Amino acid sequence: MAISDEPQPVRNSSILNQTSVLRRRPSATSVNGLFDSSATVDGESSGEELVKDSSSDESVSGDQNIAANTEQNRVNDISTIKFAYRPSVPAHRRIKESPLSSDNIFRQSHAGLFNLCIVVLVAVNSRLIIENLMKYGWLIKTGFWFSSKSLRDWPLFMCCLSLAIFPLAAFVVEKLAQQKRISEPIVVLLHIIITTTAILYPIFVILRSDSAFVSGVTLMLLACIVWLKLVSYAHTNYDLRALTNSIEKGEVLPNNMDYPYDVSFKSMTYFMVAPTLCYQPRYPRTPFIRKGWVFRQLVKLIIFTGVMGFIIEQYINPIVQNSQHPFKGDLLYAIERVLKLSVPNLYVWLCMFYCFFHLWLNILAELLRFGDREFYKDWWNARTVEEYWRMWNMPVHKWMIRHLYFPCLRSGIPKGAAVLIAFLVSALFHELCIAVPCHIFKLWAFSGIMFQVPLVLITNYLQNKFSNLMVGNMFFWFTFCILGQPMCVLLYYHDLMNRENKLDQS
Repeated sequence: MAISDEPQPVRNSSILNQTSVLRRRPSATSVNGLFDSSATVDGESSGEELVKDSSSDESVSGDQNIAANTEQNRVNDISTIKFAYRPSVPAHRRIKESPLSSDNIFRQSHAGLFNLCIVVLVAVNSRLIIENLMKYGWLIKTGFWFSSKSLRDWPLFMCCLSLAIFPLAAFVVEKLAQQKRISEPIVVLLHIIITTTAILYPIFVILRSDSAFVSGVTLMLLACIVWLKLVSYAHTNYDLRALTNSIEKGEVLPNNMDYPYDVSFKSMTYFMVAPTLCYQPRYPRTPFIRKGWVFRQLVKLIIFTGVMGFIIEQYINPIVQNSQHPFKGDLLYAIERVLKLSVPNLYVWLCMFYCFFHLWLNILAELLRFGDREFYKDWWNARTVEEYWRMWNMPVHKWMIRHLYFPCLRSGIPKGAAVLIAFLVSALFHELCIAVPCHIFKLWAFSGIMFQVPLVLITNYLQNKFSNLMVGNMFFWFTFCILGQPMCVLLYYHDLMNRENKLDQS
């Protein structure tokens, strides 16, 4: 169509109106003009737009659809605004619970309240730190990390180095058993001698030495780890030999036996340094080592270790030094000391868990490219004491299940008795790790672990009775962290002080 100087008549006014409405979005001050069908445009501009619109039928059709949809949406919006929230429209249509009601509280997200708790926790503890420094001053001495008295622990250090003899002896026994140079009863007897000596030798060295408590605990923990690894190494190879003999006899075995029986010095060495207590010839491995990640975890480990030292020196030591024996003084005073000690003790315990089970074991796993890093589960959500013991220390839990609990069941021992045996073994090792370095055998740690058995029954009952509530979780936190651990700290501290006083007097 030719364009003349004179204005041309508009032949498709409806299309023009729709496209002009689409292209000229009205402001808030011209809302009434949206629906004015008599709206006109300048003749020259309308002629130009008409030429453009008539140049393509597809474009006109698309603009028509868009304009129609836009028009309909705006009509719907105005209709919604016109009838929404009128006085006659019901404001209450459904039955709803308050977010903090007992039936609805655990279905809501409490991220904001969690952030508030973090802010309050930081503010309150900052005030307590300032108050503690103003009241007691800087209590961390220069010899906190190392002093000349640490040199007296050299027998423990030599004992620690000599523990490597026992895995080597266990490997020699297994190699001889693989070559069938010694019979199976002799293999079992030699492993019993090796494992028993591996745990009694450090105990003898600690009791004969006037060593520091931390050095003794470190050696005992290492000795217990070596003992658990040796038992797993011997038990697993014994089972592999039995399965190999079954295969030679033509028996069909499950498909989960994915590696043959092979005694390798390399696999034994890797197992002894790997962050696991359960032996197997091969482990899942990661493809490479993340060096930057390892460095960041080491920095965190140093920081949190310093935080633990600060809390112990600035808070726990003054509290226990100004306390009395829980079973010999006033009852209310003992309760007050236990409650006052519970908070810093809980902080130290949580820092210890984070440093060892998360930072250290993950650092070791990364350096060794160890793939299975489930060292713990969400034990803080445990609803019963039984759940807590299944989730908080996965290396020990897997060892207990693999080498103690299920072997007891396969031997015909009832389930309840097998659980009791597992707690007995755990209580024995807890007592050794604390009583031996303290040179005190009052069975406080042993009794504390065995007290978990009735707590398992109580929390299971509470969970079954109040299945929708976290009653068991709160009961666990109170008995285990608020009452149990501070009580054990006070008991061992005062017994240790009494022992040192007797030694000084004699």
